[in-house]
Amino acid sequence: MTNNSGAQVAAEPSAKRVRTYLGGRLVADTRHPVLVWEHPYYPTYYIPAEDVRAELRATGETRLTDGLGDGEVYDVLVDGTTAEGAAVRFTDSTALRDLVRLSWSAMDQWFEEDEPVYVHPRDPYKRVDILPSSRHVVVRIGGVVVADSRHPHILFETGLPPRYYLPLTDVRMDLLRPSGRQTQCPYKGTATYWHVLVDGTEHSDIVWTYPTPLPESQKIAGLACFYDEHVEITIDGQRQQPPQTPFS
Repeated sequence: MTNNSGAQVAAEPSAKRVRTYLGGRLVADTRHPVLVWEHPYYPTYYIPAEDVRAELRATGETRLTDGLGDGEVYDVLVDGTTAEGAAVRFTDSTALRDLVRLSWSAMDQWFEEDEPVYVHPRDPYKRVDILPSSRHVVVRIGGVVVADSRHPHILFETGLPPRYYLPLTDVRMDLLRPSGRQTQCPYKGTATYWHVLVDGTEHSDIVWTYPTPLPESQKIAGLACFYDEHVEITIDGQRQQPPQTPFS
């Protein structure tokens, strides 16, 4: 797809039915969504304007999107509930003229078919494999062993380093302190976090678990994973270099 500035932006139709809600009311319901990669990390849903049920009220403003140029900004109104500036249309773009981008975070809930989806659409080119392993994984923080396991599950996710999920019985639970933080992943579900207290120093939100992961990620239910970027990981006796990721 060529945008109005002549640059190439990846886009393709999806066969999934996509719905989104605001204030408990249906905002859009489409069987013809378009996935647009505004950046390389994950796609965004663009909805045919004819499938938007809510009122779109022009604000008179424009918003710059890298690779796509300026888009016209709209408020989204449905049954007395308003999401200000939550819709954008690129009416000068041949490929996107009849589509609407709804702000993911401004909506209350998104569905792919009848399953809730969180954070962003699932990328059809991203794969998650979770494999049981007999590798010997040792995690140290400040020289202190905080986990030692010969029964990890290794999660391989496209574009990210392997993650080592360990049984809680192999983790120094006496060093862990519950955190109030939660994050969501469209492939794994909702994660809860823990701080690790080592020699009087608290390492915040450095380990997480998925107590009730999504069905396709059930193998990591209740297992603990450390940020490799911020701890020392040894695999089968070999120290691993910290990966460079957005979490580094």
